[in-house]
Amino acid sequence: MKRNIIHIDEDKCNGCGLCVPACAEGAIQIIDGKARLAADNLCDGLGACLGHCPQDAIHVEEREADEFDEAAVEKHIAKTVDAKPAHGHGGCPSARLMSFEKPQSAPVAANAPQASAIGNWPVQLKLIPVSAPFLKGADLLLAADCAPFAYADFHRDLLTGKVLLIGCPKLDDVEEYKQKLTAILAQNDVKSLTVAYMEVPCCTGLVALAKQALAASGADIELQTVCIGIRGERR
Repeated sequence: MKRNIIHIDEDKCNGCGLCVPACAEGAIQIIDGKARLAADNLCDGLGACLGHCPQDAIHVEEREADEFDEAAVEKHIAKTVDAKPAHGHGGCPSARLMSFEKPQSAPVAANAPQASAIGNWPVQLKLIPVSAPFLKGADLLLAADCAPFAYADFHRDLLTGKVLLIGCPKLDDVEEYKQKLTAILAQNDVKSLTVAYMEVPCCTGLVALAKQALAASGADIELQTVCIGIRGERR
């Protein structure tokens, strides 16, 4: 069939990888230092990746291509979750989908370092695809990106057993966050949503966007909030 689909000009592409996290379907990969379309049926042709290329190397064209296949996208993304990172091909490892098995609970010596409770990657809300497998049936923790630095017990008290999403309502695009979170809540049968925010006024915007996303998604779950003081205390 003839339809819209992206075209990548390899002569212009410098392999920076900024287009990779912009594609929620995971259709773009960095191969041999260049961005390439993994398969025609993974690209919806909407061009969400266009504004993320500093070299203007990506455009939408109309040509013969396989029909966009959502089932193929889900299988493709699932395969990337536990894939080992490729080295020497450019792009940013922070955008690679990964989930981690939680360690078995065991007695820990008093002076032993605290284990990390991180269970997914990426964690930045902007970089997480709506169809990431680790979102299915998840308990979500939406955290202001200052909160883990301020609250010493962040991993043990808040993050354990949850999928982490982080963002800053002051510095980032709140409307983009709201749309992404709405889609995540609507499509992934999320079990719970907790928002960890700082006590400063601008950070309450994170709670507001979470409420708006919940209402827009129709998800029937309770919103829990945790306020962290600027000196690191849980309020």
